[in-house]
Amino acid sequence: MTMGNMCHQRHGIGLALFAALVAVSMTGCHTLRGQHKDVVPLPPVAPDVPKELMMTTLPPYDIAPPDILLVDAIRVVPRGTYVVSPTDELLIQATGTYPEYPIAGPYLVESDGTVNLGPVYGSVKVAGKSLNEARVAIDAHLRRSLTSPSVSVSLGATAGRQQISGEHLVAPDGTITLGSYGQVFVAGLTVMQAKKTIEAHLAQYLESPEVAVDMYAYNSKTFFVVLEGGGYGDMVYEFPYMGNETVLSSIAKVNGLQQVSSKKIWVSRPAPDGTGCYQVLPVDWCAITKGGSTATNYQVLPGDRVFVQEDHWYSFDTWVGKVLSPFERVLGFTLLGTATVQAAKFRNNNGVGFF
Repeated sequence: MTMGNMCHQRHGIGLALFAALVAVSMTGCHTLRGQHKDVVPLPPVAPDVPKELMMTTLPPYDIAPPDILLVDAIRVVPRGTYVVSPTDELLIQATGTYPEYPIAGPYLVESDGTVNLGPVYGSVKVAGKSLNEARVAIDAHLRRSLTSPSVSVSLGATAGRQQISGEHLVAPDGTITLGSYGQVFVAGLTVMQAKKTIEAHLAQYLESPEVAVDMYAYNSKTFFVVLEGGGYGDMVYEFPYMGNETVLSSIAKVNGLQQVSSKKIWVSRPAPDGTGCYQVLPVDWCAITKGGSTATNYQVLPGDRVFVQEDHWYSFDTWVGKVLSPFERVLGFTLLGTATVQAAKFRNNNGVGFF
């Protein structure tokens, strides 16, 4: 077989494969068109669906894992006789001190249980003592260098305040941890309800506690942007819900439409009971972007799926590549082997070997 015949044979095989693919694709399209005849058309979108310039607000936010709460301890007064601990803050006032070295203000109880009154007066051990016992110890210490000092000691801030104040992640079991004060269940509560629940829990250890609670991160309410990948796999993006997202801003979060994306977009809204789809909201992408229309720039709600359909030509091209690829490899190996055999025969006929 000459090289010309091989080229003609390869060309004929390619034409046959192409004709078969065209026949299959035409049959597939016909089948899809036949299926679409039985599809029930979507109901019209209600005019009161929230959209740009007509946004709605959600009900009070229910806390859920993995939200993050910001808790601030406003009033933290221990019950009964308080015993001073490291990292407590004491308010110490003293008279009769050296004018250039006054003692007045907050002093932190260090990790070794002492308060440092400055380079002139030194440190005093106060951990494990009541406030009155701490006052007596400081007074006795100052009398070593002063004639007649007078000392007052009060509690400025407790170590427990540091365990309460700060950012608290809602654990998978719905609780937050307040250090030595234990765990508090807050899942399913509003911010105000969580405040009252935390205060009621702290009342076991503190005298009339008061805290401020706010949301630091809304992590439990999310929505999705799904980009069909034209046969290469879909891409799914999840974003925390902030309350003002629209279709346009959602697409902006994924840096716009991809090369394989079409302009056919819709919002799939889950049913409240979690079964099936509650609403399908078709989006007019050109009207939103080119015309500045807000009619289909819907407000995205928690759980929504903003779906961007693939370009069918890219999908078809990918499908053709997947179908032809095995045949191309087989034909490539076959032609390579045939060409090698023909070259060997040609060399032998002309009296030329490989070496």
